[in-house]
Amino acid sequence: MTANRPVLAGVDASEPSYAAVRWAAREAGRRDTTLRLVHACVFEGAPAPGSNELLLEHIYRWLHRAAAIARDWAPGVRVETAVRLGLAADLLLEEAADAALVVLGSHGLGGLRGALIGSVALRVAAEAPCPVVVVPGHQPARTGPVVAGIDRSESSEHALRFAFEEAAATRAPVLVVHAGGDDAELAAHVDGWCRKYPDLEVRTRVVPERVPARALQHAAPDARLIVVGTRGRGPVAGGILGSTGNTLLAHAACPVAVVH
Repeated sequence: MTANRPVLAGVDASEPSYAAVRWAAREAGRRDTTLRLVHACVFEGAPAPGSNELLLEHIYRWLHRAAAIARDWAPGVRVETAVRLGLAADLLLEEAADAALVVLGSHGLGGLRGALIGSVALRVAAEAPCPVVVVPGHQPARTGPVVAGIDRSESSEHALRFAFEEAAATRAPVLVVHAGGDDAELAAHVDGWCRKYPDLEVRTRVVPERVPARALQHAAPDARLIVVGTRGRGPVAGGILGSTGNTLLAHAACPVAVVH
């Protein structure tokens, strides 16, 4: 059960990080659970006198700002903050074991200049045991549908569940995009979810299997969220999300949810 588990967000001073905090705060408020804001840091080598204290002062300032942003965006949300010593991806994956959801910015302060997606976000999205939402910075408010990309894998059911729950919570329409197959197969796949959520507006679209990432990006230019499944976890099964997941995380203009 994930009902009482926190929503976890990684925090630094980057704009994508604060965008992730805003998204995570609304989600924690919707779920009536705690928002846990975590910063991971590493002290390297022999520091100059007072440098570690100065770094910690900056970190606590970032966390304080993040907590204030969260409370502004989701009044009444319960917020806790933590500073942990270690590599960000390792610690976030450890924390994810007890989280309902992880929300990360697409890039952090340590990201390589020009990189399309930060290594921390990519690894956590691939390996976390819970759903992971990656949020780009500087995104305008979006009022379009929740887009769910599905195929014939078992993970598609988990992606559909997440997409319909998010759409119901935000009163958004749902667009289900199926890579391969035909319209009748897609209708049968989605029918049960439509009956479970009869008040939602649901549309479907079949696209060629060879271009699912591009189709998902162009299916709804104003999409508020794209949801995809992944077939596994770990360095082999899930360490590489596959071309669809990697492309979406790198290029999507809206948040992307990766559901295991």
